[in-house]
Order: sequence, then C-alpha cells, then structure tokens
Amino acid sequence: MNKIRIGIVGYGNLGRGVEKAIKQNSDMELVKIFTRRDPKSLGEGFDLVSNANLYKNDIDVMVMCGGSATDLPVQVPSMAELFNTVDSFDTHAKIPEYFEKVNKSAKENNNLSIISAGWDPGLFSLNRVLMDSVLPEGKTYTFWGKGVSQGHSDAIRRIDGVLDAKQYTIPVDKALLSVRNGEMKDFSTREKHTRLCFVVAEDGADKERIEQEIKNMPNYFSDYDTTVNFITLEELKRDHSGLPHGGFVIRSGLTGEETKQKMEFQLELGSNPEFTSSVLVCCARAVYKMREKGQTGAISMLDIPVSMFSPLSDEELRAKYL
Repeated sequence: MNKIRIGIVGYGNLGRGVEKAIKQNSDMELVKIFTRRDPKSLGEGFDLVSNANLYKNDIDVMVMCGGSATDLPVQVPSMAELFNTVDSFDTHAKIPEYFEKVNKSAKENNNLSIISAGWDPGLFSLNRVLMDSVLPEGKTYTFWGKGVSQGHSDAIRRIDGVLDAKQYTIPVDKALLSVRNGEMKDFSTREKHTRLCFVVAEDGADKERIEQEIKNMPNYFSDYDTTVNFITLEELKRDHSGLPHGGFVIRSGLTGEETKQKMEFQLELGSNPEFTSSVLVCCARAVYKMREKGQTGAISMLDIPVSMFSPLSDEELRAKYL
C-alpha cells in the first residue's frame, strides 16, 4: 500500500508536533515542511510557503499549522485550491463563515478540506453531539483547563508592543463542582472560566494599552474575567515554558421516570500542541480516504465516520473494537 504523502505549512509548536506524529504512523510519510522563515536555516526538508504550488503532484494532504487569528483564514482557502487540507481553526464564533470560504475554494478545485480539527473544536464537538443525542433531556457543559491556549496566546502576541505571551484558561471551581453534583444550572461564559495572561512587553511599550486591548478583544477575552500580568522574558521562560491543557465535556440528563444519568469525556494533556497534532494527523488519513471515495469541499470532524480515522480495515476494526 502506498503511503499517504503529507506536507506541513508552518513550523511552530503545532508544525513540530505534526512532524513527530507522522513518525508514529507507518502509513504516512512527510514530503516537505513549508515555512516563512529562511528554509536554509532549518536544514533539509524545508521550503518556502510561496513554493508550495511546485509540489501539487507530490503531496496528498497538506496539514495547516498556522494560527487562527490571522494565518489560517488566509492560508487555508488558498492552499485548498491546490491540495486536500486539514486545519485546527478554533475561533468558534467564526467557524460558519470560515467553513463557507474554505468549502467554496476546495469544492471548485476538487479537493477536500477538514476544518477546525483538534480537541475543541474537534473531539469535544463529537462528544457534545453524541451525549446530546443519547440524553436528549439534559444539559451539556464544557470546561477547559487549567491549561495554555495556543490560539489565545497567539492572539496576544499579535498585539503591537508584545514580545511574547502565555494565556491560561482556568475553570471556575464553583461552577465545575455544581455540574459534577448533577445540578443542571445555567452559567454565563464569565461564570464558567477565567483567563490568566502572562505578557512580556517590548521596551517602552504602553502596557496600559496592551492590557486594554487584551481584555476587550472580541471572541477571545471580552466575555471573561481576565487578569493580565506583565513579566520579564526570563520569567516567562522559567515559569511558563510548558504547554499543558485539558478539560471536560459533561452532560447531566434524565431518562425514563426522571432517572438521573451523567456522561463525561475528559482530557489531561501534557502537551496541547503535540496532542492536537496527533488529531490533525489522523484527520489527514480521513481526508485521504474520503477523497479517494470522491468527496470534495469542506467538512468537519462531525462529518467523518470514525473508521476513516484508523489505518485498519473495516473487518479489522469490527474484530478488534466491537
């Protein structure tokens, strides 16, 4: 069987994670990594993003590893003209319009693109649909963290005057305890999570302006109680070098004669980007298999039969997992 030929666009934490994940999947091979940096400074196997079109016939799936704030909305519709793609666009409020843009580009060029893959959106999305379907009478709650959000950290770093930053999403203990006790209360966004930011500002930067831009940023911070701490680069490297994350999807529901039921899916991640990368790589396999069956346009993980994620045949899956 021919191996699935993978390309990577972007070589930050996510791109490096995809590179590692490909090595753990024997049915895949890495063809090229595309970057905006000088490829010669990175060694063999790299090329400029602007040269990606030269590899149209050599890559089966392009894994897009840029940020959701400014990279993916521009890069993915463009790459979908040339390649099947997978991305981790995670600005939840903008997913519908993002889907339409990528769908148009991919469908017009007979390619297939999986958008917003990862763990949320992604695996958490799958569990929300499944839980709501199994327990139609009830409430579903999603909690993230405590952990580093790559997308939110990237959004802070894009602010003028910011040298580097890390952002932690933290569940509010009172709300989480209530849900675990089966209390089906309604919580506002602000009542469920807080956001904690550690920011390294450039010399002479207006820290008050930076703090206000963070706290008022729509879709990222404006709906949350957000704390901004300015620290030195040395402190950031010493105290915030890791990228842990995780979270819960919990549904409390009723069946029959008011019988209480609860479902929960939990992740504890030592490395958010490495785990997200692993999800993207199994989605790349699904893209390849579904495109082979003739599907084009944009889809999400909600549209993928679970068997498409696996390298095993249908017969092997039934024998091993049913």
